[in-house]
Amino acid sequence: MPVGRSASRTLLRLWPYVRPVRARWAGAAVVAVMASCLGLVFPLVLKWIVDGPVTDRDPGGVWLGAGVLLALGVAEALLFGLRRWLVARPLASVEAAMRADLYRHLQRLPVAFHDRWASGQLLSRGTTDLMVVRMFLAFPLTFLIVNGVTICAGLALLVVQDWGLGLVLLAPAVPLIAVCYRFEHGYAQASRRAQDQVGDLTTVVEESVLGIRIIKGFGRHRSQARAFRDLSSELRGTELVKARLLAGILAVITLLPEAALGAALVIGTTQVADGALSAGTLVAFLSTALALRWPIESIGFLLAMSQEAATATRRYFEVLDAAEEDPRVRPADAAVPEQGRRLPADGLRFDGVVFRYPDAAEDCAPTLAGIDLHIRSGETMALVGATGSGKTTLTALVPRLYEVTAGRILLDGQDIAALPREELRTLVSMAFEEPTLFSASVAENVLMGAVDGTPEQVERALGVAQADFVRRLPDGVDTEVGEQGLSLSGGQRQRLALARSVVGGPRFLVLDDPLSALDVHTEAAVEAALRRVLADSTALVVAHRPSTVLLADRVALLSGGRITAVGTHQELLRTDAEYRYLMSGESDEGEQA
Repeated sequence: MPVGRSASRTLLRLWPYVRPVRARWAGAAVVAVMASCLGLVFPLVLKWIVDGPVTDRDPGGVWLGAGVLLALGVAEALLFGLRRWLVARPLASVEAAMRADLYRHLQRLPVAFHDRWASGQLLSRGTTDLMVVRMFLAFPLTFLIVNGVTICAGLALLVVQDWGLGLVLLAPAVPLIAVCYRFEHGYAQASRRAQDQVGDLTTVVEESVLGIRIIKGFGRHRSQARAFRDLSSELRGTELVKARLLAGILAVITLLPEAALGAALVIGTTQVADGALSAGTLVAFLSTALALRWPIESIGFLLAMSQEAATATRRYFEVLDAAEEDPRVRPADAAVPEQGRRLPADGLRFDGVVFRYPDAAEDCAPTLAGIDLHIRSGETMALVGATGSGKTTLTALVPRLYEVTAGRILLDGQDIAALPREELRTLVSMAFEEPTLFSASVAENVLMGAVDGTPEQVERALGVAQADFVRRLPDGVDTEVGEQGLSLSGGQRQRLALARSVVGGPRFLVLDDPLSALDVHTEAAVEAALRRVLADSTALVVAHRPSTVLLADRVALLSGGRITAVGTHQELLRTDAEYRYLMSGESDEGEQA
């Protein structure tokens, strides 16, 4: 996958998050530079000891020098400890702020975005990638600065002590820069590939956990294990590529400076033997060169970690750069009511609605093609159609889970595109075909349908949904239902989802086949209670069974992306062959036979 912009430009996008803690982070960097530069004082003290007390046979001076070295070591350790303390808390805050922004943004992204993205990819961006970013800010970023300053200061000291030997040690600089440049590009590609593979692996694990009943029920544990093993092997191969790249640059970074140091040692020893260089100067020179070994050898690790952080940052902003749902008007001609003007109770109207999924090919037919339908205020309309006819898609347009491609949807004469989504979704309540529950109590799951709902409303909604089973749960409405509500049966989950949709007494109610998982007797009881709720709402109900259709005042038949017939259940049974087939399974040919 192409890497895109340079690592430095990518990492600069972290600045808005780092800016609030920049003073403390900068203080930590300064402290680290001071601690690192203290290490360069050791060779100077050693030079003084060798050329002074050792040459003069002065034991007191040697002890004094040893005391100075000990004091420098303690000061260096304390400064590094202080650096760690300075950065730990603010960088944890940076990670928390980035994670909160990512989660908030995910809630605001359109459903079409979530249709395209695997959940494991999003999870890995909110966990593994942000951990990599925090580690980069805490260690590599600081030490790229610290080691850069240390290397420059150390090389300056070497040149000052003996410029000839200094030039010998500077000789590997050009080939090292070239090798680092090549490494950076190759490692960036491998790092991106590895982090994408981690996302794929996370997706497989998540799907296996959520679908464990299917896997066990069909005996597919071996095939799932194989799929996991294949992805793990692929990730392992990529990690080995990264390891080979890192091993290669570490070998070069270690070999070239060591060779230069060996050459300097031979030349320096010759000069000391000839009397052209003092022993103390040679000791100081070699000590300074050895003090620079770790800063130079760490360049490979730091570059690798910086590339991984750049990749993680790039992946994070891929999600954050995705366009959110516009909370206000989308079409320029959306009808906005005049200030203070009350709109007539006109119900729910679809006016020439056309819809094509955002990722559909331009030359394919739209899913919905010119829907014209009027559900009068207080009326319940059943929506019937063959599997795949677009019923669920049509219902998803009402709360603007998807945006219409063309046409309008009106609530009491007002274009829904002119309503803020938050306001629209307080007017429209939905029960989806697949009842999704959260790891929370029964009451909390139901109250997702009414932010300011009361316990009395919860009890009333549970009564409408005939969810008497809640009273038999260990803690009643305070019982935790577990992830996805899988501790409950399908019918129980569906009844709780229905209770969630009616708890707030919505003006407009959209129900997508809400009774499909209920037995005949429970369905009859729910329908009897639901009639009272529907009497106070304008409702669109997706139906597959005659019993559900009978809840409605009228029925609309959706076929070929269009509304082909509207009437009562009995009227359509008499006049429409397709409707008759859907409701009874009998075709005209069957009747004639």
